[in-house]
Amino acid sequence: METLHTLLEHRTIRKYKRKPVEKKKMDNIYNAAFRASTTGGMQVYSILKTEDPEMKKALHEIHFKQPMLLEAPVTLTFLADFNRFNKWCEQRQATPCYDNFMSFMTAAIDALIAAQNACVAAEDQGLGICYIGTVTYQAKKLIELFELPKGVVPVACITIGYPDETPPKTDRLPMNAMVHHEKYRDYSPGMINEAYQEKENLPESAQFIKENNLETLAQVFTNVRYPKKMNVDFSKLFLDVLHEQGFMNHDMEEGS
Repeated sequence: METLHTLLEHRTIRKYKRKPVEKKKMDNIYNAAFRASTTGGMQVYSILKTEDPEMKKALHEIHFKQPMLLEAPVTLTFLADFNRFNKWCEQRQATPCYDNFMSFMTAAIDALIAAQNACVAAEDQGLGICYIGTVTYQAKKLIELFELPKGVVPVACITIGYPDETPPKTDRLPMNAMVHHEKYRDYSPGMINEAYQEKENLPESAQFIKENNLETLAQVFTNVRYPKKMNVDFSKLFLDVLHEQGFMNHDMEEGS
C-alpha cells in the first residue's frame, strides 16, 4: 500500500535542495527501472545520468533554460537504444533487422515504462521528480551533446533530487472521463462539459485565459501552448532524427 500512496500523492517538483542523492537510492532507482516490463525481454533502452555542472548547463540551454535542470542534483535521460542489441546480434552470428519505425516504437515504449518505474522508485524514497517535456523537440541537439551513435534516440528526461517545495497536486480529469468499459464510448457535448468542468473552473485556468486575451482554456492549448505550427515543425525535426539515427531505413526502402 505504500507504493500506492506514493503514486496517488505524486507532485511535480521543480525546486530542489542542494543535497546529493545517495548512491544506494540511485541504485534502487536503476534497479526498479530495469525490472520494468520490456518487449520480448530485450531491454532496448539505456539510461544516461547527468551530474557534471558543465553538462547540466548544456542541458539547461538545450531544454529552453528550465531552471530545475540546474537545481536538481541528478538528471536522467532515457534513450531508445537498439545499438547495444544490434551489436550483440552481430557478435552472435545473427543479422539485426531493427532499422524501422516499429523497432523505434518498441525501444521508446521500453524506455518510457522504465522511466516511470524510476520515478516511482525515486518518490518512494522521499525524492522528487520532474519530467522534462522538451526531449523529442530537442532530440538532435541531445544526440550531439551525448554523442549518441546510430540506433539511439532520447525519448524522456527526468530531474531527481530532494524537494525544496510542496506544490499542490496537479489537477486530473475524473475517472469516468478516462475509463471505457468493453468498447470505446464516444463523448457527447454534455460528457465533454462534465469531464473538463473542474479544470476550466480552476483560478489558474481563468488567469491563463485572461493573460492570453482568449475566451476559453482550450484556446490556451491550441493557440499558445501547443499550436499547429509548433507541432508540425517539431514533428518534422523528430522524423529527421529517426532517419539519421537509422530507424527509418527499412521504411524508406519499402516506399522506394
